[in-house]
Amino acid sequence: MNPGVSFDVIIRGGRVLDGTGAPPFRADVAVSGDRVAAVGRLESAEAATVIDAAGRFVAPGFVDCHAHGDAAVFDPAVQRAALRQGVTTFVLGQDGLSFAPGSAATVAYASRYFAAVNGPLRRGPLREGPLLEGPSCEGPLLEGPSREGPLTVAELLGSYDRAAAVNTAYLLPHGTIRYDVMGPSSAPASADDLAAMLRHVERGLAEGAAGLSTGLEYLPGRYADAEELAALCRPLGGLPYVTHMRAYGAGAAVGMAEVVDIASRSGAAVHVSHLHGPADVLLPLVGDALARDVDLSFDTYPYLRGNTILAMVVLPRSVPAAETGRALELIAAADLDEWWPALDATWPRLTVSHAPGMEWTEGLTVAVAAERAGVSPAELCRRLLIETRLEAGVVSARPDEGPEGEQSVRRMLRHPSHTGGSDGIYVGGHPHPRGFGAFARFLGRHVRELGDWTWEQAVVHLAAHPARRFGLSDRGLVRAGFAADLVVIDPRTVADRATYAEPRELATGIADVLVSGVPVLAGGELTSALTGRALRP
Repeated sequence: MNPGVSFDVIIRGGRVLDGTGAPPFRADVAVSGDRVAAVGRLESAEAATVIDAAGRFVAPGFVDCHAHGDAAVFDPAVQRAALRQGVTTFVLGQDGLSFAPGSAATVAYASRYFAAVNGPLRRGPLREGPLLEGPSCEGPLLEGPSREGPLTVAELLGSYDRAAAVNTAYLLPHGTIRYDVMGPSSAPASADDLAAMLRHVERGLAEGAAGLSTGLEYLPGRYADAEELAALCRPLGGLPYVTHMRAYGAGAAVGMAEVVDIASRSGAAVHVSHLHGPADVLLPLVGDALARDVDLSFDTYPYLRGNTILAMVVLPRSVPAAETGRALELIAAADLDEWWPALDATWPRLTVSHAPGMEWTEGLTVAVAAERAGVSPAELCRRLLIETRLEAGVVSARPDEGPEGEQSVRRMLRHPSHTGGSDGIYVGGHPHPRGFGAFARFLGRHVRELGDWTWEQAVVHLAAHPARRFGLSDRGLVRAGFAADLVVIDPRTVADRATYAEPRELATGIADVLVSGVPVLAGGELTSALTGRALRP
């Protein structure tokens, strides 16, 4: 390097984990504009900003393959939580439900039905249309999409661009698209319905979507068959079909068989969301799909408990949860009295995470909350559903929680098709800790403590592999010409601190992060720079 060469930023003296899987090597990393300009020995170079990385690793920013930050990404507290784990990109539009594309009625449905997951769409005066409510925000509403509806993918991506400290990529949500065309109907899609849904998919891809997602346990995605889904996957052109399968756990074989069927019919690459459960069941299913030449990847998070909407966990399929009024009538009636006893073993495993109007229950199991209220768990559950209008959320413990479940998590994340995903939900007074600690837990527990990955393998799983999967071809590596999304990791101290009891505790060990070449986290705190981009494959 010639003396006197100047850059905007130099990260000096660290060991580089470049994302290729190569062992770490000593090098300086120079940034000009939003790009990595040079990687090497740059002792004579100068920069306006110099970050001392001695004793630390320098790695590409991590891609959270499954994040429910569709509304929460505008919240500085959520941005800080992500950056403190090294996450510089959220992949949004998960589980087939988000805010675009759709009419005002569709946006309202997605906002209401998935309010405990994505956060609600709110109206406000700061821009010419709706605002997204930050879950921990008690002051002015945060900026979000600029129109009330219809809302397009281009408009939603435009609202994310340079409006947060992290990047965003967006999946086309099948359930939102189906609702926009067919409403809450459970009928098979007609030829006209399918043609209308295809137009949404093709336009959304043209506007920058990074794939198509489904939530086949949610509504109305549950009503789609493999033929419908395969037809909508055909335009993807190498981008992934990302699926919350129809069944997990004991039914995972059914869910994976449908995944293979859709991939075979459409030729699409497939990414399975939060593939959790017994490794003895799941890994052979993954192996069989790969043997059938399915281009398959999956994400997992390093915890045993889940987090979702209460209605999905407890209501029988006879209750049309996509039609709130009708569902509430059925829940209030005596017709379900015979259903509730079947859930007696479930109540102690459900901890209320989000209950607007019944916030006193948040952080309590349904069983404990019922005892405090002097009612049965079934009655407490009924009240939660009715008083929150189906908005209540819960953290759910798996029956196999314990050493066996922990071993399954470890075996799943060691598979080469694995990518990191937090499934982070930031809504409610007592969310799951995974949104605040998953990536730090990958590093602190599964790399440093347990040795499930080497450091270089971790960066492949958390940055390089997911960047490739979602078509983010200029990210995921520390290489000249690539986007300067960079994290500086202290391998001795990186760790998660969020727990089920204290879910919002911030991770430690990552104090310096660049997004698009600009420091967005310095000394562990936000710099106020909003350089996150809406990423289009």
